[in-house]
Amino acid sequence: MSGYILCQTRRASTPFFIENISLNIYSIEELCYYLYNNLYLVDETLVNEKLCAWIENELYLPALASKLRRQLGKYTDIADVVYPVFKEINYLTYEELKSLNVRLQRMNTETAITRDKKKGDSMIRNGMYVNAIKVYQKLIETCEAAIKEKQGDEIVQGSADAELYLLPSVYHNLGCAYAHLFQMEKAVECFEGALKYDWKESRLMTYLCAFRMLKSKAALEGKMANMELPEEFTAKVREKAEAMKNLEIPEVTPANAGDILKELTREYHRSTGA
Repeated sequence: MSGYILCQTRRASTPFFIENISLNIYSIEELCYYLYNNLYLVDETLVNEKLCAWIENELYLPALASKLRRQLGKYTDIADVVYPVFKEINYLTYEELKSLNVRLQRMNTETAITRDKKKGDSMIRNGMYVNAIKVYQKLIETCEAAIKEKQGDEIVQGSADAELYLLPSVYHNLGCAYAHLFQMEKAVECFEGALKYDWKESRLMTYLCAFRMLKSKAALEGKMANMELPEEFTAKVREKAEAMKNLEIPEVTPANAGDILKELTREYHRSTGA
């Protein structure tokens, strides 16, 4: 699968739009590549009648379309969907097929909330920050509701519950998504939310550095003093926070305003799928 891939089938005149990452694809090879690299994004927004009709009418692969149609609305194992597509053109090497088998077996042992979390992570990697935010927000609601039902309002750090295990990283990644969209206030709230469930140095560092992006140096010093943090740690925070705060941001001038706005617009549409 490395290097150039010679298309074995015809290219579509009309592309298929993959909603999760706002991508147009034109061939069965491109579909295979997407499936292999984004297993956690294979859901009903991809595997539906539109995909089947596109495969049948644009790629002229009616047998494959028929196989996929039989799985619509009822498949419980993602292998039922991906294997027929890969086998259509023998897309994978032997080693890649073995790797895929391992990944699929691991997915089958994961809980629904773990798969949803990894779905959000895949969206982050593809730059779809708004879509990832929606996944993470829903996941937080689900997990926190489950925790309240099990334990009441009291948070037991170090619990073996799956929801408590996942929540710190979900909050953290949600904060990262907001940060990519320059919504730093929400990012700081999320990084603080992660600390509620998992108080450790790396998460605290992230929270304080993000806090400094919003507030003054004096505000950061006051925050750290109130938290009674060790001097060795606060020194690290100061160094890292100031390095982040002093990152150069392109100055908008009459000469470059158009180009900068175009780039920001492209990034916005890329991240939102709009």
